[in-house]
Order: sequence, then C-alpha cells, then structure tokens
Amino acid sequence: MTNGFLETWHQSAVTTAGLFWMAFWAFGLGYLISSMIQVFVTRERMKQSMGETGAKSVGLGAFFGFISSSCSFAALSTTRALFTKGAGLIPSLAFLLASTNLVVELGIVIAVFLGWQFVVGEYAGGVLLILLMWLLVRLTFPKKLVEKARETAREQESGEDDSDIPDWKTLIRSAEGWRKVANRYVMEWGMVWKDVTVGFTVAGIIAAFVPKSFFQALFVGSGQGQDPAFWQILVHTLIGPVAAFFTFIGSMGNIPLAAVLFGNGVSFAGIMAFIFSDLVVFPVLRIQAKYYGWRMALYILGVFLAILIATALVLHYGFAALGLLPDSASAQSVTDRDFFSVDYTMFLNIAFAAVSAVFLLWKWRTAGFGALTGGQWSERILFVLALAAFGWLGLGLLVPPLIG
Repeated sequence: MTNGFLETWHQSAVTTAGLFWMAFWAFGLGYLISSMIQVFVTRERMKQSMGETGAKSVGLGAFFGFISSSCSFAALSTTRALFTKGAGLIPSLAFLLASTNLVVELGIVIAVFLGWQFVVGEYAGGVLLILLMWLLVRLTFPKKLVEKARETAREQESGEDDSDIPDWKTLIRSAEGWRKVANRYVMEWGMVWKDVTVGFTVAGIIAAFVPKSFFQALFVGSGQGQDPAFWQILVHTLIGPVAAFFTFIGSMGNIPLAAVLFGNGVSFAGIMAFIFSDLVVFPVLRIQAKYYGWRMALYILGVFLAILIATALVLHYGFAALGLLPDSASAQSVTDRDFFSVDYTMFLNIAFAAVSAVFLLWKWRTAGFGALTGGQWSERILFVLALAAFGWLGLGLLVPPLIG
C-alpha cells in the first residue's frame, strides 16, 4: 500500500517536471516577444489611440491586447489605466480579453500540450469573445454604473506615465532599451512563476492520482467513445469555469491541466471553456472589485461567463460541422509521455535557459529584485503553495532511492 502510494507520488513528480521541460522554451520565447513589445510600444501610445466605443477603438483595443502580456494581473492593471484615461468600456474590455487570449506565448504553450485545433480554437475564440462582449455590453450598457466605476478607477490610478519614453527606433538600438527588455522579461517570470509552479504540480498530481472514472462522473458523458448530447456538452462548458474558479491558477498554468482533462475524455467545448476562464477566477474578481467596485466587477464577471460559455459552444459545433474536432480517444495520457530525450526541445530549452540567465543577471546588477511574495494576500497564498509544491516535487523525485 505504502509502496504503491510512493510510486504514484514519484510518477506525479516526474510528470510535473516533464510538463515543465516541454513548455520552458515556449514560455521563454513568448515572454521575450512580449517583453520587447511592451518596451517598444508604450502604454501612453495606446492611450492616445483608443477613444470611446466604435469599430476603430474596439479594433485597436484588441490589437494592443494582442501585442501585450498574457499575465491576467498585468492585463488588469493596464486595462484600468486605459479606462481611466478615457477609453470606453468596450474597447477596454476588448483589450483585456485580447491580452489574455490572443497573445503569442499562450498559443505556443497550447500547441505544445494540446495540438493545432486548440490553437485555432484559442485565437478564433478570442476574436469571438470580443465580438460577443461588444454585443452583450451594448445591449445591457449600465451607463451610471460605468461612470461610477470610472470614478472609482481614477481614485485607484497610480498616475504612472510613460509619455517621455524615446521613440522605439532609438530605443531598440540602445543598450538601455535592451536593459528594459531584460527587466521586463524577468518581471514577466516574476508575475507567473507561482501560478506555473502550482499549476504544473496540480496537473501532475491529478494525472497520476485521479482515476478516469472521476472525470467521467464530473464531466458527464466524457470518455464514452460516442458523441455527447447537447446538454452534456453544455454541462462541460459550465463545469469548466467552475473548475478554473477554484484552481486559482492563471491561463499559462492551466494549460497542462487542460491537457490532463483532454486526455481523460473531456469535450472540446469543456476544454475551451476551461482555458477561457482565466478572467473569472476569484483573485481576478477581487482585483476588479478593488478597481471598479463590486457591482461593476460582478457585471463584468457575468458578461465574461456568458460569452465564454457561448463561445465554447459555437467553437465545438463549428469544428464538428467542419469535421475538425480533436479526438480525445487518440490523446496520449500525460503520464505516458516520453518527456526527456535529445530533440529540439532540449536545444531550445538550453538556448532560453542561457537567455534567462543573462537577463536575470543583468536585472540583478542594474535594478535588483523586488519582493517575491507580492503585496496581495492571494499572491502570498500562491507563494506558500508554490513553496509547498517545490517540496512535494523534490521529495517525489527522490522516492525511488528512498524506497530502494
């Protein structure tokens, strides 16, 4: 009994380490691209380009979101800044949705773990989310609530301004510009390392310890080798956001867990709803309430829940009509994968480990490091959970020598 638990624990730790090994280069590439864009395309330029609601403003909001960071918490801060400077609610929410669903690094990680259908679903779904949000907010626009939320947000605004940053052509040719890229790159990792650590550890634990029968009971109709009924697909899209809400993990940390769900037969709609749910988790709701007040935060939550469920359903049946639905029966179990071998992943990981080390050293020598835990209580909880995850992984990897 004890040996069986220890062996499963070891399998869980190896799975977590293997999942991160598969994804490290993708994180590095994505954050390098994101850091360059954030340094050379400043927030002040975005503010000057976005106005009240209109096709141009919504399009610019989505475009600026596309070229911005995928970290939900950074996106929330930038969205507040745009909103307080006069951008309409719809362009601001378009920016927020695009910055967490249309960014490069998320697509790369999804491709690594889930395949091209999910990448297409992520980007097509991101556009559909924005269009449905535009329609729903136009139909339900709470004018007085929006005005009150803008006043509340302006009280919270720190007054940060980057209008004096040099032209990007000058900046990209300077050492100072690349120092800023290095700082931004390290900050990106600083914002997500706790989510990633906890998310990958949870994915490994679930993959190793949770039986397939549990997923079949939770996601009704999954893994049965037949086409689920509409009501079963709908249940999947409802359970996906609930599962994401209680994981407290951001979009990047949720992808390996999504791979576990897919390997256990959860429908395409359920997986997409789960991935789209990074903006309806409790820490995000709490931050939105701090920025705009609880009424506005709950309004945004309701809008996002409605559009992500609708988008997941449209994607599922659209892909089904085109014969493009991925077959979960052919998905390789996460615990059965061969993670460590001499291939392109190893060489890319070595390259981005070198880049990360150089950037880390550069930031340390020029700017030092801030607090590891962050000021918010949710960040402190994640910090403790991340430390516990490292302890779980370290002991789990040592299990064979201990029982041998």
